[in-house]
Amino acid sequence: MQHFFVPALAASLAIAGSAAAQTVTLEPLAEARLRYEGVEQDGLPRRSDAVTIRARAGVQASIDRLSALIEGEGTLAIGTRYFDGLEGDTGRPTIADPQNIEANRAQLSYAVPDRANFTVGRQYLTLADQRFVGAAKFRQNAQTFDAARAEVTLLPKLTLDVSYAWNVRPINGIDGRGARPGSIGGDSVFALLGYASPIGTLTGFAYLIGADEADYQGYRLSNQTYGVRLAGKRALGSDYAVDYVASYARQSDYARNPNDYAADYWLGEAKLSRNAVSATIGYEVLGADDGRALTSVQTPYGSVFGFQGWADKFTTTPPDGVRDVYAGLGAHWPTLGPASGVDLSAFVHHYDSDRRVRSYGDEVNLLASADIGGVTWSARYADYFADRFGADTRKVWLTAEWAL
Repeated sequence: MQHFFVPALAASLAIAGSAAAQTVTLEPLAEARLRYEGVEQDGLPRRSDAVTIRARAGVQASIDRLSALIEGEGTLAIGTRYFDGLEGDTGRPTIADPQNIEANRAQLSYAVPDRANFTVGRQYLTLADQRFVGAAKFRQNAQTFDAARAEVTLLPKLTLDVSYAWNVRPINGIDGRGARPGSIGGDSVFALLGYASPIGTLTGFAYLIGADEADYQGYRLSNQTYGVRLAGKRALGSDYAVDYVASYARQSDYARNPNDYAADYWLGEAKLSRNAVSATIGYEVLGADDGRALTSVQTPYGSVFGFQGWADKFTTTPPDGVRDVYAGLGAHWPTLGPASGVDLSAFVHHYDSDRRVRSYGDEVNLLASADIGGVTWSARYADYFADRFGADTRKVWLTAEWAL
C-alpha cells in the first residue's frame, strides 16, 4: 500500500481539476543541506568523517480546500570514511546518514478553515515536542509515516489530533534492513486532546505503537504510552518571561511485544529569558521496570536528537532507564549585522540510571548558528564523558542549509 500514494495523488488532482473549473495553485518545494560530521569514540580504532549532501524537491498543488503534495529526497555521501549503520568500516563510529533516494512525502489534504484538517499519505508527524512521535529531521533522511491524520477544533479552546499509521519509514533509507529497517509495518494510533488553559496548553496523549517487524528487536519496541503534558509561558514584569513544561506518562508493552513491563516517564523544564538571553534547567526521566532489555521507556518513533544530549548515547534507553539533569545558557538575536536568526547556546547534562541509581556520565553541548545570505550556517559540538555507561565520545557538525 505504501507505493499507492504517488499515482493516487496525481489522479486525485486530475479529477479535481477536471471536475471543478477553479485555479490550481502550484507551490514549488526545494531544500538542500550540506553537512560535515566528525566522530571520535574511545574503544574504536578509527574516527568517522562524513561529508553528506541531502536535497529535497517537490510541489504542492491546491484547489480550494484540497491540496496534494509530492516530494522526493536524496542523500549523497561525498567520501565514505564512516560507518552509516548499514555499510562501511565497522571499526569507525556510526553516523546514521546512509546514501538514499526515495519518495519522501506524498500526501493528500482537505482543510475546513478554522475547524479541521485531514491528511492521508506519506507525511511528517511532529506531535507535541516529538519525544514520542516525530520526523527526526536532524538526520539527513527524515522519518515519515504512511498515515491518515485528523486535526479538529472541537471547541474554541479544545482540539483533537488523531493519527493512524500503518507503516513508518525511519532514517535508514531504502536499503535499511534487519535491526535498521527501511520500513516498519504495523498498526499504530496516536491521539492528543489539547485544552488552552489560562496557565498553558494542557494535553492528554496516547501513543500506541505497533512495530510489527520481527527483525526490529523482535517486536519488543511495540508499546503503549498514556500521559499528560502542560506547556506554557508567563511574563514576569516588563523584561522577563518564563517558559515551562511538565509531563508525566506511563508506558507498557503492547501488541506482539513479548515483554511484560511498565515504566514511568517524567519531564520538568523551565527557561527564564530576558531580552536576548535565556537560562534553562530541566530534569527528564525515562524510567525502568526490572532491568531486562527494552523494559524501560522507549521512544522508537520519536525525534531522539536533542533529547539527552547530542552525542546519541541513549537513542535506545538502557535496561535500567536514564535520568538526565541538564542546564544551559542561550542567546538569540533576530538580526545582528548582516546575519539574522543568530543563536548561541551551551548546555551541560548529567546522566544517572533510574533503577539502582549509578552515574552514567556527563555531556557538554555547544551551538552557534545564523542565517547569512539566505543560507543557515551552524556549528555544533558534543562531548560525552563516560562514567559507567558507554565510551567517551566527541562529535562535531558543520552545516549549511538552504530552503526555498
